[in-house]
Order: sequence, then structure tokens, then C-alpha cells
Amino acid sequence: MYLTAAESRALSRLFGLLAEDMAEREVRERVGYGLLDLLRADHFASYVWDESTRTFGNRVSLNMSEDTLGTYESYYQFHDPITFQLQQRRLPTLVTQVMPQQELMRCEFFNDFLARDGLHWGVNAYSYVGERNIGDLRIWRGRNRDNFDAHSLELLRLIEPAFTGALQRASRLLLPTSEPSNLEIGSLSPRELEVARMVSDGLTDKEIAQRLAVELSTVRTYLKRSFIKLGVHRRGGVAAVIGRSRRH
Repeated sequence: MYLTAAESRALSRLFGLLAEDMAEREVRERVGYGLLDLLRADHFASYVWDESTRTFGNRVSLNMSEDTLGTYESYYQFHDPITFQLQQRRLPTLVTQVMPQQELMRCEFFNDFLARDGLHWGVNAYSYVGERNIGDLRIWRGRNRDNFDAHSLELLRLIEPAFTGALQRASRLLLPTSEPSNLEIGSLSPRELEVARMVSDGLTDKEIAQRLAVELSTVRTYLKRSFIKLGVHRRGGVAAVIGRSRRH
């Protein structure tokens, strides 16, 4: 498989971040940024499938309208002619492999949902553990771009095992069994505590930065300080400490 220098750099960054311990939503968000770079794409979304309700939820998105995605969650996911076919394949798949582009462009799902944010050419990938879909990757280019191709699929096939592994690790992020004596939220500054509470509520670093109107790097600095003060090593540890404090 031939890789350009830019692709090699983007892949290296992606594999590096997928080796880190991150919360589940952060995994999907940061991979999304990496895939926009690697695949020269314009839009990204990721959902988790809930088998009990047979719906997609827990959305992460980049360069897509909140209002448009809201219509997907309330209506269009139940009138979606492509995603279930893509999901059944499990492997990275071009949208045009399950439906010709001209046919897609004639349907309500395209004209009233995808086209509203300029999504035209798509490719999806899914992470499975056994029969359980634990997260997906939905990547799109605009109308004036070329479609994704076989090379795009090869790149996604390289990433998918590491992505699945990162999601699995995220699901197991717990406090250490021997809790240090300095696990006191009183040691946090007001800003660090505010960030820690948002982490406990499931917000990603990007969402926290937007709410606080600060840089992403600033949020991560607060988190690093919180790790040290709380004696934990992961976002899951911070969330557990905050969760326990709320119960007392």
C-alpha cells in the first residue's frame, strides 16, 4: 500500500492518540479530527448503536449543524436508506457501494438531511466487539470534491482495529483499586472543579472549551492538574471522584 508523506504523518498521529487512555467520546472526537486530515474530508459524525431501542445516540460531530443532526436523531435515522446497509457490512464501505449516487440524490434523506450541510460523498466504518456495535465513523466530502475510493477504504481498515481497541479501553476506565488518601475535590481550583464536573457529565474536551470560551489546550491543562491533585491517571478516574462526591 502506497502512502504519501502527508498520509504517513496523519496515520502516525492517529495511531499515537489511539494508544492513549481517553474517555469514549473523546476517542471518537479526536479520531474524527484525524480522519478529516487523513482522508481530506469535510464533515464527520459518530454514533453508538443502542440495540435495546434500535437507535443511534451519543453523537459526536465535526462541521455539521446541531439543528440538522437533531432532525437525524428525531426523524431521519428512521427513514435512512443507507446506514443500516453500511452497518451490516461491518467493514469500511463507500456509500456508493450500497446505493448509486444518483439514486441517493433523489431521496428525502439526501435532499432534506445530507444536502443541508453539504454532505455529498460518504464512507462509513464500524467497530464491533462480537455482535455489538460500539461506535461508528461517518466521513463525508462536499459536492465539489471527488468521491472516496479504494485507497480510502484501505486507510480506514488500517485504523479500525486501533479505534476499536481504544473504545474498549475507554469502557474499562475505572479508579485504581487502591485509592490514594488525597482524593479530595477540595484540592481543585474553582476552574479545575468546573472542568472536572463537565468531564463527569460526559462532555468532550472540545465541548468544555466551547462552554468555557477557552482554548482546547487550556482545558487539557486543567485536566492534567486535576489528575495530579486527585491522584488519578484517566478522565474516568476524575469522573468517578466527582460522581462519588455528588452522592455524599
